[in-house]
Amino acid sequence: MKLRKPAVDYTKLRLHNIKSPEYRHVFYLLGWVGYLIMFVLTERLVSLERCHVIHSRIDDLIPFNEYFAIFYVSWFPFLVVSLLYFLLYDVNSFVHAERLLIGMQVIAICIYIFWPSVQYLRPDHFDRDNVCTRIMNWFYTIDTPTGVCPSLHVGFALACMSGWIWSKTVKARTKLLMICWTIGISASVCFVKQHSFVDVCAALILYASLEILLVTWEAKTGRITELPRLRRKENSGI
Repeated sequence: MKLRKPAVDYTKLRLHNIKSPEYRHVFYLLGWVGYLIMFVLTERLVSLERCHVIHSRIDDLIPFNEYFAIFYVSWFPFLVVSLLYFLLYDVNSFVHAERLLIGMQVIAICIYIFWPSVQYLRPDHFDRDNVCTRIMNWFYTIDTPTGVCPSLHVGFALACMSGWIWSKTVKARTKLLMICWTIGISASVCFVKQHSFVDVCAALILYASLEILLVTWEAKTGRITELPRLRRKENSGI
């Protein structure tokens, strides 16, 4: 199978030309460095006593189901695959998704600091011993139940989904697949008891608000593309 030609020739990327219109979108990746630093700090420095307990009646109606761990874990390759595809083949979608991601990161971290949250939905024990329960037990060990509202697990998935929806380089069936994948990831956080239903709703509201603001701003300013000097034909996509 013949590989598609990337929209940008990254083999020519150097420090002296990284600020050029062809490559400046790469700077958006630095947002992840800032986010990871702030995430670790909030996990370590925010005391449990300051946290507000997040819970709703709907949470009591959602049973723990370890098999949703498959969707939960798939969040990681979903982000990597999405951003890597956008970076290589659809810079406009990469920029759009990254703007949403960075916006969510900044707002969510501020909320975690000034209005910290915690959830106590995790099961005390597992009724079954299998690969999925072992995966969730590992996550429970390394991931504290604090800093949960809004859910960035859901928010980041929605941001990448937005990139797929707005993309002009992929077919409708691929967009539908990514939407279904995002729905599965978003539902999984409740079924594996990593987040409350409230956290999911907060992430949806945050995403929708940023999406509306971003699309409006991009339309008014015309800053949708980061490649004003590049001319390329749209391909049929995947």
